[in-house]
Amino acid sequence: MAMTYKTRKRWAIFLLVIALPSYVVAAVTLLTVIWPDPAARPPILAELAIYIGLGILWALPFKFIFKGIGQVDPDAPVDPEP
Repeated sequence: MAMTYKTRKRWAIFLLVIALPSYVVAAVTLLTVIWPDPAARPPILAELAIYIGLGILWALPFKFIFKGIGQVDPDAPVDPEP
C-alpha cells in the first residue's frame, strides 16, 4: 500500500524533528561507549568518517519518504487557469 503525499510529509517532519535528533544522540553515545578514554579515541579523520557514514546510513531506509516532498502535492486538484 502506497502512502499518500500528506502521510509522507507528516512522516518526514516526524523523522527530521524527533527521530534524527534521537539518532544523533544515540550515535554519539555509542561512540563514547566504544571509546570511553579520550586518549584511546581514533584519529579525528577516522571519527569524522564514522559520523559521516552514520549520517548517511540513517537516511537510506527512509529515502522513499523524502523523495518528492518538496514538490507540489500530486494528489491536489488542479485549478483551471483563467
